[in-house]
Amino acid sequence: MGVEVGQIVRGTVVRLLDYGALVRLDDGTTGLVHISEIDPSYVRNVSDFMRLNDEVIVKVLAAGERGKIELSVKQAKAALAEGGTEITALAQAPVREPVAAGGRNGSGDGDSQEPMMGRREGRASFEDKMGDFMRSSSERLGDIKRNVETKRGGKNTR
Repeated sequence: MGVEVGQIVRGTVVRLLDYGALVRLDDGTTGLVHISEIDPSYVRNVSDFMRLNDEVIVKVLAAGERGKIELSVKQAKAALAEGGTEITALAQAPVREPVAAGGRNGSGDGDSQEPMMGRREGRASFEDKMGDFMRSSSERLGDIKRNVETKRGGKNTR
């Protein structure tokens, strides 16, 4: 059958990589969802958004001459939200939405019985983040200054 560029299809995550995820489409072909095409927000770790055997809806971005297929979850969600894109027969079955795995601690083992919080719900405000950054930056600068002074022989060497 083959997939065509622009088509929205169903697939299953078969492998997680540092730079994306390999997704096997229902017709048997496998394509790559690059880390930048997983979610509109910044994705630090692929396993925060996807797990092995998750079913996802993807949009086919490109089909290379060597059989490489580029896919996008982010663009598929956007196209479905607009409602103007027709979904192929492959994608019409309901799909479970991938859940963020383990939050900030990165323990994506899935053994926890409590529901996992989505990535956007646990975000701190900008002011909190800036305050944390300023504190850690000040501590690092103090450490560097003390280190340099001890190598020079202290404050009053000149």
